[in-house]
Amino acid sequence: MALRQEMAKSLLKTSSLSGRTKLLHQTGLSLYSTSHGFCEEEVKKKLQQFPGGSIDLQKDDSGIGILTLNNPRKMNAFSGVMMLQLLEKVIELENWTEGKGLIVRGAKNTFSSGSDLNAVKSLGTPEDGMAVCMFMQNTLTRFMRLPLISVALVQGWALGGGAEFTTACDFRLMTPESKIRFVHKEMGIIPSWGGTTRLVEIIGSRQALKVLSGALKLDSKYALHIGMVEEVLQSSDETKSLEEAQEWLKQFIQGPPEVIRALKKSVCSGRELYLEEALQNERDLLGTVWGGPANLEAIAKKGKFNK
Repeated sequence: MALRQEMAKSLLKTSSLSGRTKLLHQTGLSLYSTSHGFCEEEVKKKLQQFPGGSIDLQKDDSGIGILTLNNPRKMNAFSGVMMLQLLEKVIELENWTEGKGLIVRGAKNTFSSGSDLNAVKSLGTPEDGMAVCMFMQNTLTRFMRLPLISVALVQGWALGGGAEFTTACDFRLMTPESKIRFVHKEMGIIPSWGGTTRLVEIIGSRQALKVLSGALKLDSKYALHIGMVEEVLQSSDETKSLEEAQEWLKQFIQGPPEVIRALKKSVCSGRELYLEEALQNERDLLGTVWGGPANLEAIAKKGKFNK
């Protein structure tokens, strides 16, 4: 009996691992599908009814992209159309093979105030809420898995869904006067774009519970103290802080795109997969760079490192 139970557990685990690996590494796959009661096209039609703002993407030859949440009239709140555009930009970034890094920022020196309340009021049923939840979780999970090292540049306020978006980035930088606040409790809901799950990973369950249940205003000093952000920048000026963020990011993306991208993929698998599956994936990723141009050039130039 015990042997059969162990065999069943092993079979279940193997099946689950295979699915997890497929989900993680096949471009374009999402968390939710029709098997979960999610119909993407129907959700898109509903979101299309709420225009306003845009998601702008600039891709530089240096390999750094800048994704701008652009709806300053509403503190860069996400309209339905912006949610759709975010998915489009994620798909574009998935196919940007020369890319190495990405900075996410808001227009006019503030990050984002979350969802546009006009859309929230109109999508008032639990079914509507869960559908948008699945759409945004799909999008931000694909964003998180991009083979780019991503940084949220928090200027001004990051509220609600805006705060959740920062957690989908690999790193967060704040300007001195900026604040992050998960206001969901005061709206009678909980985070629904994956923010809770990611926040627990970033700062731990105890701190996450304090931040969420207290709807705490995280100024730059406190956010740095609890490990929410990597660094507080010197300037609060929109242009200068962007320049600072670019310089900060450059230290982590020096090198060929194929190496940086393989590193990011390997870290993603280490975070999301079981040990043996993550190790196998690390092996496969190594095969894409070992003996490649960057590897051979480094060996020819430097030999073994002595420092």
